[in-house]
Amino acid sequence: MTGKRNQGHVAGVHRKVRSGEDFDIIIGFLGFWAMVLLAVTVWMEVTAQPALGWALGLLASLAVLYGMIRLRRRLPGRTAARRR
Repeated sequence: MTGKRNQGHVAGVHRKVRSGEDFDIIIGFLGFWAMVLLAVTVWMEVTAQPALGWALGLLASLAVLYGMIRLRRRLPGRTAARRR
């Protein structure tokens, strides 16, 4: 043993791969809720109920989703192997 201990330092490469995976999770989460808001908005329109708030929420979630996808493209692809 050399006497050096790991002080919890993570190399920059690992941090970028991890953040890319975190972005994928957030994008999936936002995509799910965008689909839910789409279904609710369509249902409110079909049943002739006020749907403006739902439609604005859908627009906001789609705008955030679009921004997250654009940011994700700048990060490196997932290259880390998963542990079994």
